[in-house]
Amino acid sequence: MKAAIVQYPPVFLDLERTLEHAVQHIEEAAGLGAELVVFPEAWFPGYPMWIQRTRPEGEEDVVHVLIARLQDNAVDLASDGLAPVRRAAREHGVVVVAAHQEIDRAHSGTIFNSVAIIDADGTILNNHRKVMPTFPERMVWGFGDASTIRVVETAVGRVGALLCWENLMPLARYALYAQMPEIYVAPTADEGDGWQATMQHIARESCAYVLGGSTSWRTADLPADVPFRDRLVDDEEEWISPGDAVVYEPFGSAVAGPMHRGRGLLVAEIDIEKCRLPRVWFDVTGHYARPDLFQLHVNTTPQSPVSFGA
Repeated sequence: MKAAIVQYPPVFLDLERTLEHAVQHIEEAAGLGAELVVFPEAWFPGYPMWIQRTRPEGEEDVVHVLIARLQDNAVDLASDGLAPVRRAAREHGVVVVAAHQEIDRAHSGTIFNSVAIIDADGTILNNHRKVMPTFPERMVWGFGDASTIRVVETAVGRVGALLCWENLMPLARYALYAQMPEIYVAPTADEGDGWQATMQHIARESCAYVLGGSTSWRTADLPADVPFRDRLVDDEEEWISPGDAVVYEPFGSAVAGPMHRGRGLLVAEIDIEKCRLPRVWFDVTGHYARPDLFQLHVNTTPQSPVSFGA
């Protein structure tokens, strides 16, 4: 089976056009034989890069306008906001992991950093909201809960996902490991050697395939109509993120990537059977778990309304 990680930029803060691009990327990936397509963290409609370039006090005019634009362009799953992606998944028979910024307009104006796992028939099997936004991300995103830290059966195998630095949280990882993922997806805004080390470590711990991907984009990729663009951009060629999409095999090394400062799709071969043997050596929630010594309690009660299309 082939998997593809998208390393194209979105149309920043424009959900409609970003969805159009996503459909094109899914079609391209399917044409290359991919049965699984992964989008980076907050790709719909673009990671809020202004949090690193503005101050919440003193530049309120910038922050408020940008957040308002994001609210208008966030995904509302109750209104089937990923419908084009679901249709593309169904049309091409591919599983899609779509990391998006979500708003539940029926209940609040809070934006969440979320990731949806969409099966090959277009059904959303799980939508997980990031439980711990990192530092300035808390200016933008609310807090998710553990009710959606789940591994789900898909057309390509058992898939689970955690977002960015959730993957540095040992107990969150363990909650996924205990559900026996075969494909562990880590959409992120991180990059570099430290992130690669984390991805390889998780591949060893989980004995699963690990797919990590970040958006590859420069400030030149910000559309001309982005509010206060001149306040956000000093150098058009500056890299916001180099991407660094990567695929690690169970308990092993990289089988594709990292794709540094590249545009396109990172495609890798995945053989689910390779998850089996490493767990004979090291099964972190099985014979290596020592439940007589260590136990994990996870509160899976939903803490906020969750609703999404069929």
